[in-house]
Amino acid sequence: MAEYMKKALKNPETDEKKTQEIVEGILKNVRENGEDAYLRHYGSKFKNWSGKIILTKEEIEERGSTISDQAKEDLKFAYEQVYSFAVKQRESMKEFETEIYPGVTLGQRLIPCNCAGCYIPGGRFAHAASAIMSIATARAAGVPFVVAASPSHDGITINPAILYAVSLCKPDVFMMMGGANAIAAMAYGHFTGKPADVIVGPGNAYVAEAKRILFGQIGIDVFAGPTESLVLADKTADPFIVAIDLMSQAEHGYDSPVWLVTDSRELGEAVLDWMPKVIADLPNPEVATSSWRDYGEVVLCSDREEMVKVNDEYAAEHVQVIAEDLDWWLANLTNYGSLFLGEGCTVPYG
Repeated sequence: MAEYMKKALKNPETDEKKTQEIVEGILKNVRENGEDAYLRHYGSKFKNWSGKIILTKEEIEERGSTISDQAKEDLKFAYEQVYSFAVKQRESMKEFETEIYPGVTLGQRLIPCNCAGCYIPGGRFAHAASAIMSIATARAAGVPFVVAASPSHDGITINPAILYAVSLCKPDVFMMMGGANAIAAMAYGHFTGKPADVIVGPGNAYVAEAKRILFGQIGIDVFAGPTESLVLADKTADPFIVAIDLMSQAEHGYDSPVWLVTDSRELGEAVLDWMPKVIADLPNPEVATSSWRDYGEVVLCSDREEMVKVNDEYAAEHVQVIAEDLDWWLANLTNYGSLFLGEGCTVPYG
């Protein structure tokens, strides 16, 4: 029977009622007051607000060009990988017709939506990868009009890494706007005249709640909660690497759970020893310290079969395997959002 070497102190949850009330107020305001609602909001929020909602292609390219050459190469590489895979996914989907009975023909057509809205979080860090994951895949799908939005912290500009990623993906319109306001603007077609058919991309509780409320009027990707990650590791795993991989997901938010499932007590104890050390080395250790303390778990199992059972009960968003015989794990694991096999295949790569 599985044993907890470390058990979470809390269950991930948010003040859903309060968040819902705030978001409903925002949506009501923009429905009643249209584009003026955003202008008044940002005018009051930022003392030095530039008054700009839409950034031009030239502004995006100029501001995005200020990042380092290495960062540019990294983002180009990521864009090429994501876009090429999305193209292959699209090519794997086929239109067809078949006569299932004399005179009765059925078929399947693949028609992109007319407008996709892509949300790119600003938050504590630059989520440049979110721009690539959303805008590039919409382009690969053949969506004719793509609008993207990302928040500004000062009312004047946006993190240049995000802007460089946006310049690679080339949305038709880019809005300097965040949170539930951005989701509303894309859903209602404000500043573009084109209401989004679908809105995708991660975000905070207000973004997630706006998407939840608007679902039905628009399509969305998922009902998102806090990001979560589970590592399956056996005695062959390097405890330092395991700790680094857990930390890389724990730093996402104060309520981001990370879990280690292992059949090695020695490994579990070593990882528990390493976690405070690798977290302390972060530029901002407060977030990961909180999430690991409140939501982190280490589960000790008797064998790999029990590890699979525990994994499938957790059904984590991200699962990484650092163990022998990766083909066995691939064949036996069933419940996960995404699967990363091997020490060199960490979750941030996805």
